[in-house]
Amino acid sequence: MVKKLSAVGNSLGLIIERPILELLDITKDTPLEVKTDGEALIIRPVRLSRKERVRESTRRMIAAHDETLRKLAK
Repeated sequence: MVKKLSAVGNSLGLIIERPILELLDITKDTPLEVKTDGEALIIRPVRLSRKERVRESTRRMIAAHDETLRKLAK
């Protein structure tokens, strides 16, 4: 697949088609690692470790149920 960059303000952007995003499970909120090997641009989704996923899930659960958890703690 050959792509061209598109102007985005003072920068350039690359449009990634939906099938590729779905294949890689990438959304607009997925952090991406961008690097180069000197010849190619490498873009990959940042995947959290199991420990980081559990920590993030716990943080979201506590935030969503804060009031209930405080009542249970009494």
